[in-house]
Amino acid sequence: MSSIDRSQSVGGTRTYEVRTYGCQMNVHDSERLAGLLEDAGYVRAPEGADEADVVVFNTCAVRENADNKLYGNLGHLAPKKAARPGMQIAVGGCLAQKDRDTIVKKAPWVDVVFGTHNIGKLPVLLERARVQEEAQVEIAESLEAFPSTLPTRRESAYAAWVSISVGCNNTCTFCIVPALRGKEKDRRPGDILAEIEALVAEGVSEITLLGQNVNAYGSDIGDREAFSKLLRACGKIEGLERVRFTSPHPRDFTDDVIAAMAETPNVMPQLHMPLQSGSDTVLKAMRRSYRQERYLGIIEKVRAAIPHAAISTDIIVGFPGETDEDFEQTLHVVREARFAQAFTFQYSKRPGTPAAEMDGQIPKKVVQERYERLVVLQEEISWEENKKQVGRTLELMVAEGEGRKDDSTHRLSGRAPDNRLVHFTKPDQEVRPGDVVTVEITYAAPHHLLAEGPVLGVRRTRAGDAWEKRNAEKAGKPAQPAGVLLGLPKIGVPEPLPVAASGCGCD
Repeated sequence: MSSIDRSQSVGGTRTYEVRTYGCQMNVHDSERLAGLLEDAGYVRAPEGADEADVVVFNTCAVRENADNKLYGNLGHLAPKKAARPGMQIAVGGCLAQKDRDTIVKKAPWVDVVFGTHNIGKLPVLLERARVQEEAQVEIAESLEAFPSTLPTRRESAYAAWVSISVGCNNTCTFCIVPALRGKEKDRRPGDILAEIEALVAEGVSEITLLGQNVNAYGSDIGDREAFSKLLRACGKIEGLERVRFTSPHPRDFTDDVIAAMAETPNVMPQLHMPLQSGSDTVLKAMRRSYRQERYLGIIEKVRAAIPHAAISTDIIVGFPGETDEDFEQTLHVVREARFAQAFTFQYSKRPGTPAAEMDGQIPKKVVQERYERLVVLQEEISWEENKKQVGRTLELMVAEGEGRKDDSTHRLSGRAPDNRLVHFTKPDQEVRPGDVVTVEITYAAPHHLLAEGPVLGVRRTRAGDAWEKRNAEKAGKPAQPAGVLLGLPKIGVPEPLPVAASGCGCD
């Protein structure tokens, strides 16, 4: 999945475009890349512009054909670059970390290749490539500085990602992320809370704590309860209305985290808990450190502590060696867990992972048939679970750009506390993204809810003020994209969230 921030030359100022592929971590990294470029004097111009002075690809390496997509896009830009002296192309992210010199060999018109650990070097590398008139390839082997120290151009005025860790200590056989992002590195709790407090002071009212394995937070600093303590600390920040996090791992999901979720009012009743497979045999082959019983036990505890929690998941269909019985075990867990939403993936070889070399690769036809059965089952469950919301009165945070048909239906859209998407009747008074409305749910579809009656209440918020201020500052300036689209999974907001799944399916 990709999203595009476009720009063109504005008054002689060099302009940039960032193309983002993959998971939430990449989306947040792209916010930092944009912040770095703007800090260096570059300008992002209107959406729909066809050309930019600098095009940056922030890549993902978790799909089998990721490199084909990249080189196809680079090939499309080659004639444009040849016709525009001074145009530069940079490639960063996980694929750059993996392929390194290969990119410049296959696409010699690329000016800069940089890795996941040194995104802060992009402006310097671009300038060095321009002066020296040759490609610059710089791939750091370990993290040089925690990315949150870099300038950031955040896509939302009212909601923000806050990275609490980078890297991952797991060794899942289908995932290449640890090899590219490195071992887990945790931020100090004080630094995290200081960033959140600064965001709230700017008007942000919803934050999403972000980590490759977010609830393993603390392993690098020697505190097994650090994540639950962090959640509770977020509950003490005045003005912070909603806290979410993604993506956790069942291995590290301990009872103290469940208690912190249940007892901290601004931690939302939403949980994304990757399953990947319901078969103990497949989970072992995946090197997932839990089994079906442990997983369902977590779901049961969460539901007991937080009855209205919406739980979502990731599932991989067709992992090497998966039998019909293994797949039936996955369907069993889906029926038992009753997920509000599931991000389902057909197994795709990740080059460089142990699973790519395993015996028992499943024929495409078999994988497709299983996948379709899973989707049908999950659609039924999602719809049944959504129907339980009819008649409930909910507070929604008004979202920006969530309802594709809002203009034609005269509705607005927002997110419930459990992150369900709700389309509601537009009230007579003005409401802004970030404001909060109270509605009664009248209809349920598998992937959204409707509140067709009059809005019961409107609460103008500091987050809405922040959104209004940002847009007022843009008045008279070129229009800017509203946000960066996420690949599966989505959460939080920039692009007010559906439940989070790990874009790479690796959590």
